[in-house]
Amino acid sequence: MPKNETVKLISAEGFEFIIDKKAAMVSQTLRNMLTSPGSFAETEHGQVTFPEISTTILEKICQYFYWSLQYASGKETEFHIEPELTLELMMAANYLHT
Repeated sequence: MPKNETVKLISAEGFEFIIDKKAAMVSQTLRNMLTSPGSFAETEHGQVTFPEISTTILEKICQYFYWSLQYASGKETEFHIEPELTLELMMAANYLHT
C-alpha cells in the first residue's frame, strides 16, 4: 500500500500503528489534522503522535476505526470493549470525535 494511503499513529509509549488513511478518517479530529490546508506536520508526514493515549487504548481505537468502516458498509457485528478500558477509551474517543 502506498505511503500516502496510510497514516502512522503513535502512542504515548512510542508504539506505532500504521493504518489505512480511510480508517483514520473515521475520526473527525484526525480528518482535520490530516487534511488541513497549510504546512502542518501531521499533513506533511502522515503521522500523529498522541502523548496522552496509551498503546492499549490506541490499539482499541484503531480496531474501532476498521469496525466502523465495516459497520458503515452493512456488516453488523459487535464491537467488544473490556470494562477496564471503558473510561480511558471514552476520554480518547471524545478527543478524537469518534
